[in-house]
Amino acid sequence: MNTPYRRKKFRVVPNPAHPGGRLDHDEQGLIVDGYAPSQMIEDLRKYQAELEVQNKALRYSQQEAEGASERFATLFSNVPLALMVVDEEGLVMASNAMALRLFQPVESDPPLHFLLPFVGPTHTDEVAVAFLSAKSRSTSEVSEVVFLAGSQGTFTGDLHIARIENPQGDLAHFICAIIDQGPLLAQRHALQKSAAVLQQRNEDLLLSENRMAAIINSSLDAILCIDEQQGITVFNPAATALFQCPAEQALGSRLERFLPQVAATLATGTVAAQATLGEFAATTLQGREIFVEISVSLERRLTPRVPTRLPISEFIARRGMQGPHGEITTIFARDLTAAKLAEARRVTLETQLRESQKMQAMGTMAGGIAHDFNNILSAILGNVDLAKQDTAASSPALTSLQEIEKAGRRARDLVRQILTFSRNEVPKRTPIQLDDAVHEAARLVRVALPPLVDLQVRITPHTAAILADTTQVEQALLNLCTNALLAIGSHKGSLTIELSSAEVGQPLVGRLGLQSGRYVTVSVRDTGSGMSPETLGRIFEPFFTTREVGQGTGLGLSVVHGIMQGHQGAIDVQSVPGEGSVFTLYFPPTFEQAVAPPAEVAPVEPVIGRGRHVMYVDDDQALVFLIARVLKRKGFTVTAFTDPHEALSAFQAKPQAFDLLVTDYNMPGFSGIDLLRQVKRIRPDLPVALASGYITPELEQSAMVEGASALIYKPDDVSEFCETVQRLIAGNDAR
Repeated sequence: MNTPYRRKKFRVVPNPAHPGGRLDHDEQGLIVDGYAPSQMIEDLRKYQAELEVQNKALRYSQQEAEGASERFATLFSNVPLALMVVDEEGLVMASNAMALRLFQPVESDPPLHFLLPFVGPTHTDEVAVAFLSAKSRSTSEVSEVVFLAGSQGTFTGDLHIARIENPQGDLAHFICAIIDQGPLLAQRHALQKSAAVLQQRNEDLLLSENRMAAIINSSLDAILCIDEQQGITVFNPAATALFQCPAEQALGSRLERFLPQVAATLATGTVAAQATLGEFAATTLQGREIFVEISVSLERRLTPRVPTRLPISEFIARRGMQGPHGEITTIFARDLTAAKLAEARRVTLETQLRESQKMQAMGTMAGGIAHDFNNILSAILGNVDLAKQDTAASSPALTSLQEIEKAGRRARDLVRQILTFSRNEVPKRTPIQLDDAVHEAARLVRVALPPLVDLQVRITPHTAAILADTTQVEQALLNLCTNALLAIGSHKGSLTIELSSAEVGQPLVGRLGLQSGRYVTVSVRDTGSGMSPETLGRIFEPFFTTREVGQGTGLGLSVVHGIMQGHQGAIDVQSVPGEGSVFTLYFPPTFEQAVAPPAEVAPVEPVIGRGRHVMYVDDDQALVFLIARVLKRKGFTVTAFTDPHEALSAFQAKPQAFDLLVTDYNMPGFSGIDLLRQVKRIRPDLPVALASGYITPELEQSAMVEGASALIYKPDDVSEFCETVQRLIAGNDAR
């Protein structure tokens, strides 16, 4: 812009160039401050032109200012913000329509003259400080200020303050913009609530994952998770123990490394989402085969998982999968080793129970038949003994009587064998060395040894002593050797008896029903025909035999089985068809020293009855007739009855007339114990003997409790019976 023209003062002076002061008409003789009039006119013209230019610029500026003012007023009025012009004392000098709608929504509301009265009490000081800050720094702002909105209550907004120039005075002016934060706050609160809910869900998810991890880690079943490529991603501690593989070695490896059959089944794609696949073979890290029960759970993802910033290894640990998306298969493997052992144990126990039940049934049957059969044998052997006494030594009938006696004794031994495996009483055992019993059994076997059979005896020195009945042990060995010779038959072979000791553990102790430990063993080995598995399952059954008629009764191994049970031992057998058999007897050792053999018993004095009165009661007529004849020959007075009730009546009539009562135990309707009890009530001092062919521990105990003096086993020899009668009477006399 040009510099404004300065108006000059002028005065009229004479022109010295014209003497006398006369001037012509054109020049007038005037000079203005040294300017000639023409020059002045020219300058005035220039000045006028400059003024016109300045006026034009001024009018343009005025028009621009008016346009800017109109635009500002339009913007100020129509901008979608609450705008106000406020001085530093809080006076609202101007406000737009938005501000009026916020602060004075109703005409009856207080007018917006000053700003601070419309600020909530909690933000008044903060807004005042903001104005002071804007005065010194030109701008300032306060967030989320609560303003009063007349009858509409309050609203929340952000206050922005900017200082503007005020040329008319000293008070500072500010333009204030208020941004209503109500909608934004609602959205913000909704977002905060959503964020809180999301955070809670994440915490619940993390808690659920931690709980699931704890369940997986504490599960007794092996749990494996695999990805789509059957790579192992989860391997819990139970799986580590089951497959004997550390988790770090298992993770990432293929499922077929441990469960090849399961891997092949899953590869078919026909497995349901939740399925129990059943029993499979598995392989440990060392290659040992085990058996497991498998269940699977499949999780198929329809959409990929959102990628995570976690490392893949940590993501796998948290989520149990190989990558951020795909398919998860969880495999539950239950170890069947203990179950199979329990099942094998159960089968063994069931087998033992069946064997025990068979033995019990046979014992019941044997006890039932022993009574009648022993009565018959007693009558036969007793009458044979009487017949021998009445027969001259040179009589041909004596030989026949001796043969009858031998047959009767064999029948008696057969009954005793039947009862051996069925009796429950504990044998009378003493500490013995088995080498003596082995040598004695070998000596008896050699007597009947076929010429083509080689007998060998092997004895390990210093074997431990055992508690045993020598006679029963020898009987068991003889039965085993007899079976071995029958298995060899007429062929060339060998029979070996071996005495040793062995440490017995699983699975043999479970199969034989023994306790773990060291046992003295006696093995009988032959090179005979052997036995099939079907035969091995039945060899200890009474009366079971594969021999031809006349070659065996089927009682030999049953007797051995009963003898070993009575000695708290066991018998084991191993056999291969065509290669022979090995029977092994297991005896528990004892630390007691073997006793010396008993001294020879002094000869018994001859029986002389001297007229002593004996009452004999038995339901078998033949046996009653026999005993009466025998005792009368020995000098006894005998009163015999076949009916126990009649016997009791006779005794009640004359209780002091009898010196001894011998009664059978097994009598129908009124047993020998019943008769014993009634007699003892009348005469407690009378000796009473019970006779039976089946004496059990229960019978013996009940008889002794009721006051029995002795138990007589049927069929005893006649001489032994008479000796027992004389001993009981003599013992009663000595009291």
